[in-house]
Amino acid sequence: MNKNSKAVRQLTEKLESKLSRYFGCTPKDASAEQMYKAAAMTVKDILTAKRKNFKEEVNKTGAKRVYYMCMEFLLGRSLKTNLSNLGLVEEYRTALKALGFDIEKLYELEPDAGLGNGGLGRLAACFMDSLASLDYPATGFSICYEYGLFKQKIIDGLQVELPDIWLPGGEVWLVPRTDRTFEVRFGGQIRENWTDGRCEIAYENYEAVEAVPYDMMISGADSDAAGRLRLWKARDITNFNMSLFTQGQYTKALEDSTKAETISKVLYPSDNHTEGKLLRLKQQYFLVSASLQSILRDHISLYGTIDNLAEKVAIHINDTHPALCIPELMRILIDDHQFSWERAWDMVTNIVSYTNHTVLPEALETWDEQLFAITLPRMHMIIKEINRRFCAEAWDKFPSDWERINSLSILSGGRVKMANLAVVGSHMVNGVSAIHSDILKETVFKDLYKMYPDRFMNVTNGIAHRRWLCYSNPRLTSLLDECIGPDYRKEPQKLEDFRKFNNDTAVLERLGQIKYENKVDFANLLKEKTGQIIDPHSLFDVQIKRLHEYKRQLLNALNIINTYLDLRENPNLDIQPQTYLFGAKAAPGYDMAKQIIKLIFYISKEIESNPVIREKMRVVFLENYCVSMAEALVPASEISEQISLAGKEASGTGCMKLMMNGALTIGTLDGANIEMLEKAGKDNMFIFGLNCKEVDDLWIKGYHAADFYHNSPALRRAIDRLSFGFAGESFAGIENYLIAASGVADPYMCLADFESYKNTHDRAVSLYADKTAWNRMSLCNIAGSGFFAADRSIEEYASKIWHLQKVHLTK
Repeated sequence: MNKNSKAVRQLTEKLESKLSRYFGCTPKDASAEQMYKAAAMTVKDILTAKRKNFKEEVNKTGAKRVYYMCMEFLLGRSLKTNLSNLGLVEEYRTALKALGFDIEKLYELEPDAGLGNGGLGRLAACFMDSLASLDYPATGFSICYEYGLFKQKIIDGLQVELPDIWLPGGEVWLVPRTDRTFEVRFGGQIRENWTDGRCEIAYENYEAVEAVPYDMMISGADSDAAGRLRLWKARDITNFNMSLFTQGQYTKALEDSTKAETISKVLYPSDNHTEGKLLRLKQQYFLVSASLQSILRDHISLYGTIDNLAEKVAIHINDTHPALCIPELMRILIDDHQFSWERAWDMVTNIVSYTNHTVLPEALETWDEQLFAITLPRMHMIIKEINRRFCAEAWDKFPSDWERINSLSILSGGRVKMANLAVVGSHMVNGVSAIHSDILKETVFKDLYKMYPDRFMNVTNGIAHRRWLCYSNPRLTSLLDECIGPDYRKEPQKLEDFRKFNNDTAVLERLGQIKYENKVDFANLLKEKTGQIIDPHSLFDVQIKRLHEYKRQLLNALNIINTYLDLRENPNLDIQPQTYLFGAKAAPGYDMAKQIIKLIFYISKEIESNPVIREKMRVVFLENYCVSMAEALVPASEISEQISLAGKEASGTGCMKLMMNGALTIGTLDGANIEMLEKAGKDNMFIFGLNCKEVDDLWIKGYHAADFYHNSPALRRAIDRLSFGFAGESFAGIENYLIAASGVADPYMCLADFESYKNTHDRAVSLYADKTAWNRMSLCNIAGSGFFAADRSIEEYASKIWHLQKVHLTK
């Protein structure tokens, strides 16, 4: 585009105006950071105007809205995505260049928004993108964390958690709405006053916190809609104690303010102590109470009544963290709007729906009932009544079966079971992959499924394919545009048309060249950021996911140790050079996960000390792995490690991003891998290991990890090396965990799957030498990946769960 064009000239004037108004400078004097913020402000203006027009149309048509509640939204950076969705990249590139700035360098100045952790938050972000792109009226709700999860620093192999300070560069995207604040109450006592047959609830001695909303606009691609993510910040509602302050008691004067603001301080505070548990519980109630008050205020403002709330509003809880919206909505309807219990419950269960994200018993959230009752007394009263009525219903279904009813009960054994509450209070419950949804019905919620069989369904996860393919991998996008046209950007299922080129030599060669160029880009980025050097001619083997035992980064490490020991015995061994790339954060209180990070670090350290071996294999742990790093790594990846123990991974979304960018999966029959295998074709993935039934059968028979240790020389050699250690550091604790732990050794069956994994990995590495065959498999994965776009997931939610209609602006 010509820089003298009218659009570019107008944009240049807007950028100059922002610099002058907010920073008191001209483009000549402006820093790069000031120009980034000026650019962000102009984009925010565009999105705010777009949102206003879309909201007016939604109000005019009376369309139903969905409100998506999640404790985290892992958005990554916004400037590039918003400009790409709006189709303004080249316009901004030209205008910024005319002012002396490089748009690519401005992208790098933006911090990743510290609002999420892993797959849960990334899924929520992808869904908000698709909701806007598909023109559905949607608002997301979360907390405006001052600090994100944490900034990961690896010091001598140890993960150190530092504050993730994102707001100085990220707050430019936020629109404060101090005119829309709400009060949230904690603790105190509840008094019931009966007047004229009506019960009025009075709160006494409670702690009040003010919820202040900050809105972030979410762009859609080639759409009329703009979504909104409303983030709540906690603020002390009491007046500042000036008397104490003037007496010099500064800390005491600020105590109430600090206590309140702690609620929105940090994402997922460590909960291995009572204070952490209490803070998490407060965060969850703070989120749902403020959000529901906001929803009802807007609804009443528009319609003048809440009688039609279920017709006009859908509320979706993403995992159990926002499950308190069920009793909180009951509270608002009964206490504030004088609904009867029966009428309120009917409305709540027609509005709320729930996505479950885990089959791990320890991840199904529960709270100590005494702590819960003290912190949220009214919620406890309402949940007790929900549970009383539910248990009576369960008794009718399972008469005299006390043990079963106790397991179904929301309140049991001094615990409040949030997953049970979420199922009982929702009209629809979905898993996130076909196998996960089956497991929910067959095991996790087996008896709840018997009570409510029509309530359960599956919606397989999806990813924002425009962001993860079109914007992150422009070379591959260009090839796809040439081969099948651009329609897949809005209709991702059309990626399947790419499969007809699987025998086109020129296309396959081009695909291989694109992958190599992406690897060069990532290698250069890694060197620039960390000083680490990797060979783009080596095979990039990637495992990028939250560090957890069930995801089995340890199984990957054992195989790496085996390959390393082969090279120690024979440094001249002729093997394909490989670079193993790990990206993962461990929860601050998760000791075993931190030990696995340390193991990977020290394996890498020892390999780097050997100049011969490091030419054939390298291990790189990517410190502080985040969305922006993933956007560079995913297009460069060649092997995607999806190696969780079968039956443990609900779905996964990183696997989908890697597949869509042409990486080949080494994986178990777990999570979304099963559906990926179906879409890519059984010859285009590397499947290994036990399936779910075999895992269950082995547990029933009795799993003895030591048997596998003794029967596999390669495995025995790798495990024996753990106690000897790497680079002078022993890992006898991990060796003990695998074969000699008190209780169950190797609880995620790394040893049972080792031989199958090793052989499958060897087969994949051998095939890599045949570039035509490898590129053909890569092409088939890309072609089969359209099903895993978030657009498809959202269409299923909209039609089968939320019952939404699209809204288009009248021309």
